[in-house]
Amino acid sequence: MSFRPDFLWGGAVAANQCEGAWDEDGKGLTISDCMTAGDVNTPREFTDGIIPGKYYPNHDGIDFYHRCKEDIALFAEMGFKVFRFSISWARIFPTGEDSTPNEKGLQFYEDVIDTCRSYGIEPLVTISHYETPYALVKKYNSWASREMVEPFLRYCKTIFERYKGKVRYWLTFNEINTIILHPSMSAGIRVGEGDNWAQTVYQAAHHELVASAGAVKLGHEIDPENQIGMMMLYPTFYGETCDPADQLECMRQMDTHYYFSDVQVRGYYSPKAKKLLDRKGVTLRIAPGDEALLNAGRVDYIGFSYYNSNVATTREVELIDGNMINSVPNPYLTASEWGWQIDPVGLRLALNNLYDRYQIPLFVVENGLGARDTVLPDGTIEDDYRIDYLRRHILSMKEAVEEDGVDLMGYTCWGPIDLVSVGTGEMRKRYGFIYVDRDDKGGGTYARSKKKSFAWYQKVIATNGGDLN
Repeated sequence: MSFRPDFLWGGAVAANQCEGAWDEDGKGLTISDCMTAGDVNTPREFTDGIIPGKYYPNHDGIDFYHRCKEDIALFAEMGFKVFRFSISWARIFPTGEDSTPNEKGLQFYEDVIDTCRSYGIEPLVTISHYETPYALVKKYNSWASREMVEPFLRYCKTIFERYKGKVRYWLTFNEINTIILHPSMSAGIRVGEGDNWAQTVYQAAHHELVASAGAVKLGHEIDPENQIGMMMLYPTFYGETCDPADQLECMRQMDTHYYFSDVQVRGYYSPKAKKLLDRKGVTLRIAPGDEALLNAGRVDYIGFSYYNSNVATTREVELIDGNMINSVPNPYLTASEWGWQIDPVGLRLALNNLYDRYQIPLFVVENGLGARDTVLPDGTIEDDYRIDYLRRHILSMKEAVEEDGVDLMGYTCWGPIDLVSVGTGEMRKRYGFIYVDRDDKGGGTYARSKKKSFAWYQKVIATNGGDLN
């Protein structure tokens, strides 16, 4: 048994990192529009609205809004079976709760969907990907308020009905567990001085979990063919030593993330989740009907991102940066320039851990290497480091399927085309098979060109993962 014949090979992007056109055709302001540029040493700033003189790289992205047909044609040339993209809520409802949807926004995404389908590419739509309308941040403090649920479900109803029969695969919230890591970037929440951080963030998480369940239930009612999944950042933790205390710490670290997948897959807060809340001094305000809705809105599959693994320790020690999670360096691994420890075996473990725990189909919807690319004098880009990273991770997926019996639906590598980094706002941190001529200051022609990895991934897809050389 290898990858299933209908395995969904493709790539994934997010509206806020690629579209640009931040204020065109009626689109409203989002939280990502208010994120300044940063770099590996300087965090991005979340400003209160747009401040003149600040540079906001998401405003232009890579101009996918105007070049989507050109880009999708390149994806089709690689042989994509699926293309994961997100819809910007504020492009449909500019303030998040307008009386009528913005037709130009609905039509843009319909054009993207129709272009995908003309090439035989399945659209995989993320409904909320770090894209909360900024008006809702100002009015409600975003997901800290239960008032967010109703407008979100109205947004979901609008797109489920508009794209019925054209979109089969959906994800509710991108990396929903990152709300406990970076609540401002993930969900637009502002935790003020003197506020109870844990109470605010976990209550907001409850509102998102209720909204996700409501979206799943609604999506199934509107079209029973819809396959609606959850999406989490999967962290893969190891205990630093075989000291039982380190192993307990490893378990605790993982439990903070399983908290989310347990609810979305099983439909309830587990006894361990309730104890976690007790330890943090959190008392959730659970409205009548919430528990029934969580059970009714269980997801069909689990999508997850995996870039690197982490190490848990009980020692007081300086930590290194990773993908939103800081941890102890692992002496057995190398790291990317941005400090993410490269661990293909960790992906196999993630697949096994999730499938053993839940026994529903899995989908690797983000995986990739952010690296500097050099354009040679003849215009070529020799990104063998990216090919090596992806080859080893795809091999781990193959082993999880063939040797461990994991039910894996597909693989959408992150950033098949270069885009703005969500963590740093840089362009130099590139993931794509397709190079975009844009720099960290917004300069460049935005022209697209193929890297060496383009032809490699084309071959991988053509052979259904059989040829990884």
